[in-house]
Amino acid sequence: MLANATVNKLAELGLSTMAGALADQLGDPGPYAELSFEDRLGLLVDKEADARDTRRLKMRLRTAKLRYPAAVEDLDLRSPRGLDRGLVMELATGSWVTRHHNVVLTGPTGVGKSFIACALAHAAIRSGHSAYYVRAPRLAEDLAVGRADGRYGRLLAHLARTELVVVDDFLLTPAPVEMCRDLLEVVEDRAQRRSTLVVSQLPVEHWHQAMADPTLGEAILDRVLQASYRIALKGPSRRRRDPEPAAGDPS
Repeated sequence: MLANATVNKLAELGLSTMAGALADQLGDPGPYAELSFEDRLGLLVDKEADARDTRRLKMRLRTAKLRYPAAVEDLDLRSPRGLDRGLVMELATGSWVTRHHNVVLTGPTGVGKSFIACALAHAAIRSGHSAYYVRAPRLAEDLAVGRADGRYGRLLAHLARTELVVVDDFLLTPAPVEMCRDLLEVVEDRAQRRSTLVVSQLPVEHWHQAMADPTLGEAILDRVLQASYRIALKGPSRRRRDPEPAAGDPS
Protein backbone atom coordinates (compact mmCIF):
# COMPACT_ATOMS: atom_id res chain seq x y z
CA MET A 1 0.00 0.00 0.00
CA LEU A 2 2.81 2.40 0.93
CA ALA A 3 4.61 1.64 -2.33
CA ASN A 4 1.49 2.40 -4.37
CA ALA A 5 1.06 5.67 -2.51
CA THR A 6 4.64 6.59 -3.36
CA VAL A 7 4.05 5.85 -7.04
CA ASN A 8 0.94 8.04 -6.99
CA LYS A 9 2.75 10.84 -5.17
CA LEU A 10 5.58 10.82 -7.71
CA ALA A 11 3.02 11.13 -10.51
CA GLU A 12 1.31 14.03 -8.70
CA LEU A 13 4.69 15.78 -8.44
CA GLY A 14 5.13 15.59 -12.20
CA LEU A 15 7.65 12.74 -12.02
CA SER A 16 5.57 10.41 -14.17
CA THR A 17 8.49 8.56 -15.75
CA MET A 18 10.05 7.99 -12.34
CA ALA A 19 6.69 6.77 -11.05
CA GLY A 20 6.37 4.32 -13.94
CA ALA A 21 9.92 3.06 -13.39
CA LEU A 22 9.23 2.51 -9.69
CA ALA A 23 6.05 0.62 -10.55
CA ASP A 24 8.10 -1.58 -12.90
CA GLN A 25 10.62 -2.29 -10.13
CA LEU A 26 7.85 -3.21 -7.72
CA GLY A 27 6.06 -5.36 -10.29
CA ASP A 28 9.18 -7.34 -11.18
CA PRO A 29 11.60 -7.05 -8.24
CA GLY A 30 13.84 -9.92 -9.38
CA PRO A 31 16.35 -7.96 -11.51
CA TYR A 32 16.74 -5.36 -8.72
CA ALA A 33 16.93 -7.69 -5.71
CA GLU A 34 20.71 -7.46 -5.35
CA LEU A 35 20.91 -3.71 -5.92
CA SER A 36 21.32 -1.30 -3.03
CA PHE A 37 18.73 1.37 -2.29
CA GLU A 38 21.07 4.01 -3.74
CA ASP A 39 21.50 2.06 -7.00
CA ARG A 40 17.77 1.54 -7.41
CA LEU A 41 17.09 5.19 -6.69
CA GLY A 42 19.80 6.14 -9.20
CA LEU A 43 18.07 4.09 -11.90
CA LEU A 44 14.80 5.89 -11.21
CA VAL A 45 16.42 9.31 -11.36
CA ASP A 46 18.24 8.42 -14.60
CA LYS A 47 14.94 7.36 -16.19
CA GLU A 48 13.30 10.66 -15.26
CA ALA A 49 16.29 12.72 -16.42
CA ASP A 50 16.45 10.91 -19.77
CA ALA A 51 12.72 11.41 -20.33
CA ARG A 52 13.01 15.14 -19.59
CA ASP A 53 15.97 15.50 -21.92
CA THR A 54 13.96 13.80 -24.66
CA ARG A 55 10.98 16.11 -24.10
CA ARG A 56 13.20 19.20 -24.18
CA LEU A 57 14.82 18.01 -27.41
CA LYS A 58 11.43 17.47 -29.04
CA MET A 59 10.30 20.91 -27.96
CA ARG A 60 13.43 22.59 -29.35
CA LEU A 61 12.98 20.73 -32.64
CA ARG A 62 9.34 21.84 -32.90
CA THR A 63 10.31 25.43 -32.19
CA ALA A 64 13.14 25.33 -34.74
CA LYS A 65 10.75 24.49 -37.62
CA LEU A 66 13.57 22.92 -39.64
CA ARG A 67 12.76 22.42 -43.29
CA TYR A 68 14.15 18.87 -43.28
CA PRO A 69 14.28 16.28 -40.46
CA ALA A 70 18.01 16.02 -41.17
CA ALA A 71 20.87 14.75 -39.03
CA VAL A 72 24.61 14.87 -39.58
CA GLU A 73 24.62 11.08 -39.71
CA ASP A 74 22.46 11.30 -42.85
CA LEU A 75 24.92 13.44 -44.82
CA ASP A 76 26.75 12.02 -47.82
CA LEU A 77 30.37 12.95 -47.08
CA ARG A 78 31.87 10.82 -49.83
CA SER A 79 30.70 12.74 -52.88
CA PRO A 80 33.11 15.43 -54.16
CA ARG A 81 30.96 18.54 -53.62
CA GLY A 82 33.24 20.57 -51.36
CA LEU A 83 31.97 19.22 -48.03
CA ASP A 84 34.94 18.53 -45.77
CA ARG A 85 34.41 15.63 -43.35
CA GLY A 86 36.64 17.13 -40.66
CA LEU A 87 34.82 20.46 -40.71
CA VAL A 88 31.41 18.78 -40.61
CA MET A 89 32.44 16.70 -37.61
CA GLU A 90 33.71 19.84 -35.87
CA LEU A 91 30.47 21.73 -36.56
CA ALA A 92 28.44 18.71 -35.44
CA THR A 93 29.70 19.23 -31.88
CA GLY A 94 27.79 22.53 -31.68
CA SER A 95 30.80 24.27 -30.12
CA TRP A 96 30.69 26.97 -32.81
CA VAL A 97 27.27 28.00 -31.49
CA THR A 98 28.65 28.14 -27.95
CA ARG A 99 31.41 30.46 -29.23
CA HIS A 100 28.89 32.61 -31.18
CA HIS A 101 30.50 31.90 -34.54
CA ASN A 102 28.64 31.87 -37.87
CA VAL A 103 28.49 29.50 -40.82
CA VAL A 104 28.12 30.66 -44.43
CA LEU A 105 26.99 27.90 -46.80
CA THR A 106 26.93 28.68 -50.53
CA GLY A 107 26.58 26.73 -53.75
CA PRO A 108 24.38 26.22 -56.81
CA THR A 109 20.83 24.99 -56.57
CA GLY A 110 20.31 21.31 -55.85
CA VAL A 111 23.63 20.51 -54.16
CA GLY A 112 22.01 19.94 -50.75
CA LYS A 113 22.60 23.26 -48.99
CA SER A 114 19.30 23.38 -47.11
CA PHE A 115 19.58 19.75 -46.00
CA ILE A 116 23.11 20.30 -44.72
CA ALA A 117 22.04 23.47 -42.91
CA CYS A 118 19.18 21.62 -41.21
CA ALA A 119 21.53 18.79 -40.24
CA LEU A 120 23.94 21.24 -38.60
CA ALA A 121 21.06 22.99 -36.84
CA HIS A 122 19.77 19.61 -35.63
CA ALA A 123 23.23 18.84 -34.21
CA ALA A 124 23.24 22.18 -32.39
CA ILE A 125 19.80 21.45 -30.96
CA ARG A 126 20.98 18.05 -29.72
CA SER A 127 23.85 19.88 -28.01
CA GLY A 128 21.29 21.89 -26.05
CA HIS A 129 21.00 25.05 -28.17
CA SER A 130 17.81 26.70 -29.38
CA ALA A 131 17.44 27.20 -33.14
CA TYR A 132 15.06 28.66 -35.70
CA TYR A 133 14.93 28.10 -39.46
CA VAL A 134 13.51 30.72 -41.82
CA ARG A 135 13.82 31.52 -45.52
CA ALA A 136 15.05 35.06 -46.16
CA PRO A 137 11.98 36.02 -48.27
CA ARG A 138 9.66 34.83 -45.48
CA LEU A 139 11.76 36.65 -42.87
CA ALA A 140 11.51 39.89 -44.84
CA GLU A 141 7.76 39.44 -45.22
CA ASP A 142 7.24 38.69 -41.52
CA LEU A 143 9.23 41.75 -40.47
CA ALA A 144 7.38 43.98 -42.94
CA VAL A 145 4.01 42.76 -41.62
CA GLY A 146 5.30 43.09 -38.05
CA ARG A 147 6.20 46.70 -38.66
CA ALA A 148 2.63 47.35 -39.78
CA ASP A 149 0.82 45.51 -36.97
CA GLY A 150 3.12 46.37 -34.07
CA ARG A 151 4.91 43.01 -33.73
CA TYR A 152 8.20 44.20 -35.22
CA GLY A 153 10.01 44.58 -31.90
CA ARG A 154 8.78 41.21 -30.60
CA LEU A 155 9.91 39.45 -33.78
CA LEU A 156 13.39 40.98 -33.50
CA ALA A 157 13.53 40.08 -29.80
CA HIS A 158 12.61 36.45 -30.58
CA LEU A 159 15.38 36.22 -33.18
CA ALA A 160 17.87 37.90 -30.85
CA ARG A 161 17.17 35.35 -28.08
CA THR A 162 17.53 32.31 -30.32
CA GLU A 163 21.01 30.84 -30.11
CA LEU A 164 21.13 29.75 -33.77
CA VAL A 165 19.12 31.28 -36.60
CA VAL A 166 19.29 29.60 -40.02
CA VAL A 167 18.56 32.05 -42.85
CA ASP A 168 17.99 30.07 -46.05
CA ASP A 169 17.71 31.42 -49.62
CA PHE A 170 19.65 34.53 -48.62
CA LEU A 171 19.73 37.07 -51.48
CA LEU A 172 17.76 34.73 -53.71
CA THR A 173 16.63 37.99 -55.28
CA PRO A 174 18.29 41.43 -54.89
CA ALA A 175 17.50 43.01 -51.52
CA PRO A 176 15.75 46.41 -51.62
CA VAL A 177 16.68 49.10 -49.11
CA GLU A 178 13.93 48.22 -46.62
CA MET A 179 14.98 44.58 -46.56
CA CYS A 180 18.60 45.63 -46.05
CA ARG A 181 17.54 47.69 -43.02
CA ASP A 182 15.66 44.72 -41.56
CA LEU A 183 18.55 42.32 -42.18
CA LEU A 184 20.94 44.71 -40.46
CA GLU A 185 18.65 44.86 -37.43
CA VAL A 186 18.66 41.06 -37.25
CA VAL A 187 22.41 40.53 -37.66
CA GLU A 188 23.34 43.50 -35.47
CA ASP A 189 21.47 41.96 -32.53
CA ARG A 190 23.29 38.68 -33.11
CA ALA A 191 26.86 39.80 -33.88
CA GLN A 192 29.25 38.20 -31.36
CA ARG A 193 26.26 37.28 -29.15
CA ARG A 194 24.52 34.53 -31.11
CA SER A 195 25.21 32.36 -34.17
CA THR A 196 23.75 32.66 -37.66
CA LEU A 197 23.86 30.09 -40.43
CA VAL A 198 23.38 31.76 -43.80
CA VAL A 199 22.52 29.69 -46.89
CA SER A 200 22.78 31.26 -50.33
CA GLN A 201 23.04 30.31 -53.99
CA LEU A 202 24.97 33.53 -54.53
CA PRO A 203 28.74 33.40 -53.93
CA VAL A 204 29.88 35.64 -51.09
CA GLU A 205 31.83 37.90 -53.44
CA HIS A 206 28.55 38.89 -55.12
CA TRP A 207 26.56 39.62 -51.98
CA HIS A 208 27.45 43.29 -51.74
CA GLN A 209 26.23 44.16 -55.22
CA ALA A 210 22.95 42.31 -54.58
CA MET A 211 21.99 44.81 -51.86
CA ALA A 212 20.37 48.07 -52.89
CA ASP A 213 22.12 50.18 -50.24
CA PRO A 214 25.94 49.81 -50.32
CA THR A 215 26.40 51.16 -46.79
CA LEU A 216 23.85 48.81 -45.27
CA GLY A 217 25.24 45.96 -47.36
CA GLU A 218 28.75 46.57 -46.04
CA ALA A 219 27.48 46.56 -42.46
CA ILE A 220 25.52 43.32 -42.99
CA LEU A 221 28.51 41.54 -44.56
CA ASP A 222 30.81 42.71 -41.78
CA ARG A 223 28.59 41.17 -39.11
CA VAL A 224 27.78 37.94 -40.94
CA LEU A 225 31.26 37.14 -42.21
CA GLN A 226 33.23 37.88 -39.04
CA ALA A 227 34.23 34.72 -37.15
CA SER A 228 32.49 32.57 -39.76
CA TYR A 229 33.09 29.13 -41.20
CA ARG A 230 32.62 29.18 -44.97
CA ILE A 231 31.48 26.16 -46.95
CA ALA A 232 31.36 26.61 -50.73
CA LEU A 233 29.64 23.62 -52.34
CA LYS A 234 30.01 22.82 -56.01
CA GLY A 235 28.74 20.45 -58.67
CA PRO A 236 25.53 19.90 -60.62
CA SER A 237 22.09 19.53 -59.09
CA ARG A 238 21.76 16.23 -57.26
CA ARG A 239 17.98 16.29 -56.94
CA ARG A 240 16.23 13.28 -58.40
CA ARG A 241 13.78 13.97 -61.17
CA ASP A 242 11.56 11.07 -60.14
CA PRO A 243 9.90 11.37 -56.70
CA GLU A 244 11.08 8.89 -54.09
CA PRO A 245 10.28 8.38 -50.42
CA ALA A 246 12.29 10.81 -48.29
CA ALA A 247 15.12 9.02 -46.53
CA GLY A 248 18.39 10.60 -45.56
CA ASP A 249 20.22 13.25 -47.56
CA PRO A 250 18.10 14.01 -50.67
CA SER A 251 21.30 14.88 -52.46
